[in-house]
Amino acid sequence: MDRKLIIRLGLAAAAVFVLAYAASPLLAARALVQAARTGDEKALERQVDFPTFRASLKDELNARMMAEMRKDPRMARSGLSGLGMLLAPALVGGAVDAFVTPQAISMMVQEGRAPRPAPAVEARQEVKSDGNRVRQSWSYRDLDTFAVTLTRDDRPDEQVALLMKRRNLFGWKLAGIDLGAPE
Repeated sequence: MDRKLIIRLGLAAAAVFVLAYAASPLLAARALVQAARTGDEKALERQVDFPTFRASLKDELNARMMAEMRKDPRMARSGLSGLGMLLAPALVGGAVDAFVTPQAISMMVQEGRAPRPAPAVEARQEVKSDGNRVRQSWSYRDLDTFAVTLTRDDRPDEQVALLMKRRNLFGWKLAGIDLGAPE
């Protein structure tokens, strides 16, 4: 009898561990979204790895900018595309470093858009007045990456995925962003 009890307890402990392991990103994502909706800056500071998130956003914005420069025939003809490609990362980097704050993360979650250096008050009023809804979908990208995908009802083809990375066995932090493929 003792052996059966030990096996059952072991199986129950393993099931609890697997459940906690699988549910931990959901709980972290919910906490992040709730902190963003309420504007709780201290909670956002605890839940976001700002240096890693800024680096990810810089990479995404630089990739988009480069793709747009390559597509623009005026840039190619004028020969300015090379200069633009050299200067763009520095400009984007400075803007992202200055702009990505807990308030910007909060606004991004509420609006379902990537952070933009636009006046926060005007953007927030626009979202409240037009009644657009932001939908969330959650999924694993891999064992250590969990995505919270934000989609606005008025722009269903534009998605922003907030990438949460595992920091320890059960801990997660917002550490990246995926703006989708450049158009």
